[in-house]
Amino acid sequence: MARRVVGEAVSGDAARRVALGAQGFAEGRPGGRVDVRRLEKVVQRVGVLQVDSVNVLCRSHYLPVFARVGAYDRAALDRICWADDRKLFEYFWGHKASLLPLSAYPLLRWRMRAVERQDWSDPEVSAPWSVVIGMQRLSKERPGYVEQVLAKVTDQGPITAGEASPDGVRRKAGDPDPDPTTGRMWNWQDAKIAIEYLFASGRVTIAGRRNFERLYDLTERVLPPAVLRAPEPPADEARRELVKLSAKALGVATQGELCGATSGYFPLPTATAKQVINELVDSGELIPVQVEGVKQQSYLAKGAEDRPVDARALLSPFDTLIWNRDRTHRLFDFFYRISIYTPAAQRIHGYYVLPFLLGDRLVARVDLKSDRKNSTLLVPTVTPEPGATNIAEPLAAELTLMARWLDLDRVLVTAEGDLARALSQLV
Repeated sequence: MARRVVGEAVSGDAARRVALGAQGFAEGRPGGRVDVRRLEKVVQRVGVLQVDSVNVLCRSHYLPVFARVGAYDRAALDRICWADDRKLFEYFWGHKASLLPLSAYPLLRWRMRAVERQDWSDPEVSAPWSVVIGMQRLSKERPGYVEQVLAKVTDQGPITAGEASPDGVRRKAGDPDPDPTTGRMWNWQDAKIAIEYLFASGRVTIAGRRNFERLYDLTERVLPPAVLRAPEPPADEARRELVKLSAKALGVATQGELCGATSGYFPLPTATAKQVINELVDSGELIPVQVEGVKQQSYLAKGAEDRPVDARALLSPFDTLIWNRDRTHRLFDFFYRISIYTPAAQRIHGYYVLPFLLGDRLVARVDLKSDRKNSTLLVPTVTPEPGATNIAEPLAAELTLMARWLDLDRVLVTAEGDLARALSQLV
């Protein structure tokens, strides 16, 4: 028998405002110069910036910050990510490559230790599938190879994965794939597998990036000593703290959205997730509620507020507000899927499509591309949502702001349709 949903009723509109407020969209953008403290505040608020290599518009981790604070110095974000006085570090949030506040490092040590043990049957081990499959092979075929790679990093770091090979042997195009189950895009060289395993286990970390390629070094040479000396909480306590961070970032959510194994903000195995949720309810950190239109039990984060939201933002496909596509559909009545891996003939709204947030609604889909050679922000496609009105002026203002932030001289709308024609006259 299904468990009865309990708690105070929350309307769909209120749930949407709570979610937007939790993500920092109820405060409004700051006036004047955006300093480093404000950048740190954004990351603390959302908990994580997903890192992605696609650069058709701008590296994705820059975009959620722009959405919340407007134009800022991207070099300032680089400094807190990868400079000596860094405030963030790279790791996996779930299975996503991410930037996180240093305060989260001790909370993830239990996952690093689980990877180091190579107990791949443990459902809580969080590492890319290519690492899991690759290490199962390397452990049998090349015992001691990982330690050789670690020695290379120790002697020469920071270095790239390609530079970490102890023998320089590389597979060539056409060579048999030793790990066919990983798929062509994950057909990594052995040194890449080994160094990513060392990264996932916490023995090395990302010291910086060269042309966005990771540079690996010993963790003790990269992270501040105070972070490395910080007490490591027991695993059950760390899980609770991580789910509390998820709840704070989401505002109101179901168990699956908070920490579900496949789509949670911070994924956990189902049985573990249920236990953690119950413990947080008992401690008062989560408040059971009934959200309009949601069959599952929902939970309101302690301190979450229903506040008016008057936002204006273009959202990266990897923005934490919308990275759970089913939740986005439920909260905003906005069915959204990423298009960059879709064959061109099957794309409906364009290639790199950003939802446009206006007020507390997602009102349009905007395909964007930076034509850096011609210093132009291109708008190949723009699609308003059914019934959405008064979009052109605020969207034109946001596009103009984005172009200036990206050091592009103009906005060029090549899309068709009424909204596109209106934008062309405004930008």
